[in-house]
Amino acid sequence: MEIRYYWEDLQPGQVRDLGTISPTKDEILAFAGQFDPQYFHLDEEAAKASVFGGLCASGWHTCSMAMRLMVTNFLQESASLGSPGLENVKWLKPVFPGDILHLQHHIIESRPMRSRPDVGLVRTDWDMSNQKGEPVLHMEGWGMFRRRHPATD
Repeated sequence: MEIRYYWEDLQPGQVRDLGTISPTKDEILAFAGQFDPQYFHLDEEAAKASVFGGLCASGWHTCSMAMRLMVTNFLQESASLGSPGLENVKWLKPVFPGDILHLQHHIIESRPMRSRPDVGLVRTDWDMSNQKGEPVLHMEGWGMFRRRHPATD
């Protein structure tokens, strides 16, 4: 795929709409069965008595869906070099089967990497909301991107 976005193209203040995704009951069950087998992610009847009031997606599943939207609708067209990690992850509301989740990506900060003149760092906020406009996920972290014009000093 053609690279459209290098570090120089990613400026503080930019907001990207990264699309929507909607988890099904079967997807929630499959993810939970493999990675987060807590009863409120696996047992519809038992989940009704939980604090969530029904079967809901694992927070890690919600993060994975956000990552899918990020890769499909942005990173595949960028000079992404991965990430050194997240600073903050908050699950704000449960995600239920059939919810329509919308992701926005906000660029907060951008700076060259001191140790690698060919790499720039970008600090971002990821905000995911459901079909009611209620926030369900907030993540903050850094991404590494190849520079179109590496520093020479």
